[in-house]
Amino acid sequence: MIKTVPNNEAIAAVKMLIDEGRHVVLPVKGNSMLPFIIGGKESVELIPPPPAQVGDVVLAWVDDCRYVVHRVISISSNGLITLMGDGNIAGIEHCRQEDIVAKAINVVEADGKKRPLPGDSFGWKLWNRLRPLRRWILAIYRRIWL
Repeated sequence: MIKTVPNNEAIAAVKMLIDEGRHVVLPVKGNSMLPFIIGGKESVELIPPPPAQVGDVVLAWVDDCRYVVHRVISISSNGLITLMGDGNIAGIEHCRQEDIVAKAINVVEADGKKRPLPGDSFGWKLWNRLRPLRRWILAIYRRIWL
């Protein structure tokens, strides 16, 4: 029997395990990280967070209201970290380093296979540059692969 727990309870358990230095696999909901993470079908493997870098995918408490698994797109000189989902065409969130619970290092597919999350890779850099075209690319992606 699968038990569903509220996000805050699940994240509290994740935080506890991450604080112990463990790796945690967390299911992901939503489409905000398409095409790199398919919500509802894939999970992410989380590790204790090193200092955030642009390109990292992190689990963070954002804007003092919710947790997200999104990518770091910039870090300001005053330490404000800006996050955005790869599947988003607009909409950003903000946090600080202390709000980051974990760093995602792998996508875990339904069959248990792991694949690394692109961070400082050509694939993510290209996807980031295609931001103005994401709406159409994602529409085609959803119709063909989802």
